[in-house]
Amino acid sequence: MSLGALAFVTLTAIGFALPSEGPVRHSIGEQAAFCLAGLLIWAVLALLSRPRVTATDQGLTVVNLTSVRRLEWAQVVRVNLRDGDSWASLDLHDGTALPVMAIQPAAGREAAVRRARALRDLVEAHGAPDRG
Repeated sequence: MSLGALAFVTLTAIGFALPSEGPVRHSIGEQAAFCLAGLLIWAVLALLSRPRVTATDQGLTVVNLTSVRRLEWAQVVRVNLRDGDSWASLDLHDGTALPVMAIQPAAGREAAVRRARALRDLVEAHGAPDRG
């Protein structure tokens, strides 16, 4: 069971356990607020767990918090992870950059550098033959 689901179940149980009678009374709204808080925590954790990058023979799929972008190998010019960057980014053939939130130094600098290098190696191996 995911941590978000556990938070939702726990807060929902607390919400239902709150007494609605007796010296300390809790309204239905207060009980529902516990359930909604659990649901909100679950949603935020689900959103934060989304980022990933997947490589196939055809190209890359970059999943960030709220977007999914599929790229052919030829569309990717370079992989960047500079000191101070919050995450890696891809320079694309159209002059834009695409963040790759799945590779974050905050989760471990050495691991992020290894992942960025591995992604760079894939881009170089699958990329357009006219790249220098």
